[in-house]
Amino acid sequence: MERRLLSITVINAIIVGLIILFDYLFLREIPNLFSSILIFAVIVFIVPIALIRYYEIWKIKSIEDFFPQFMRDLAESIRSGMTLPQAVESISTNDYGKLSPYVRKLNAQLDWGIPFDEAFLKFARSTKSKLIARISSTIIVSHRYGGNLTDIFEAISKTSVEIERLREERKLYMHSQMITGYIIFFVFLVVIIGLEKYLVPSLTQASVKQLTQSTTLEIEEEYRVLFRNLTIIQGLFAGLVIGKLSEGAIAGGIKHSLFLIIIGVLVYSIATIVF
Repeated sequence: MERRLLSITVINAIIVGLIILFDYLFLREIPNLFSSILIFAVIVFIVPIALIRYYEIWKIKSIEDFFPQFMRDLAESIRSGMTLPQAVESISTNDYGKLSPYVRKLNAQLDWGIPFDEAFLKFARSTKSKLIARISSTIIVSHRYGGNLTDIFEAISKTSVEIERLREERKLYMHSQMITGYIIFFVFLVVIIGLEKYLVPSLTQASVKQLTQSTTLEIEEEYRVLFRNLTIIQGLFAGLVIGKLSEGAIAGGIKHSLFLIIIGVLVYSIATIVF
């Protein structure tokens, strides 16, 4: 994943660099178009990387959601009298969603004769989950120095469920913050529309004696493009902030950013035409 992310980052940087170079060489004499292309280049650079990071975060969360069930099944198999390798083998055919490939890989490594401690450590690292990594250290130490593994696995399963419950509570608490972020954006959008429809015409009318009609139209168009670009920028960063607050990761805000940008541009465009 990291290698793919690096490759996409490099490719993105090259594409964005070419867009900016073209913009500078051929469009710098057209300020409105020049600024719009620059914003477009920034979005082209950010969005693919953020989407990959968001997919990785979503995948890790999906793995963590099934981990308590995996631990419960493992504990039940050990309680029935199986050894750890036998228990892993018996549950390796169960459906654990995104966790299933890692369970099957763990079972294969145990079949090859790799010690449980080493195989489970590789299993935990391959998931890239900090939660599973912390829990795996407890499991490995317990297995290495003895103890009632059934009770330990059940306790770990309950701990995982409790952590997930706390996450959901945090998500519900931060939901209000997400709503606040959306409200702030739409208030900003209303202010921008108000400025474009009332303030800009009044400014141009105040100076109508010094300005020709074509110059007045050019100034109004410049403000229109400026306000549209501000809407895009506000939507991009407001969405990222909402994602950080609601999901704990900036990459999680890319869907909010895309939604706010699309809605913001549509509402602004319709408002400038209708009103």
